[in-house]
Amino acid sequence: MNFSDVGGSAEVGNVNISVFLIPIVLFICVAMMVVAIVGIVHWSKARDKELQYHQDLRIREMEHQLKMKGLEVELEKAKQKSV
Repeated sequence: MNFSDVGGSAEVGNVNISVFLIPIVLFICVAMMVVAIVGIVHWSKARDKELQYHQDLRIREMEHQLKMKGLEVELEKAKQKSV
């Protein structure tokens, strides 16, 4: 890597990279990393809420089925008593 006193650039192979461009690219990369981390955390929390919702829905469904079976048993008992 050669630093030119006049141009203020670093030469890597055949590519000239401005010394002022490196902090900008670094800042953009750090910002993208922060956005990615926040996105992953938000997605994870949303997924946890969705799983909790489905679990609660399944519990309510099972309670409803149990209640319906109890009502069917009572209905059968009532039919047998009336016969």
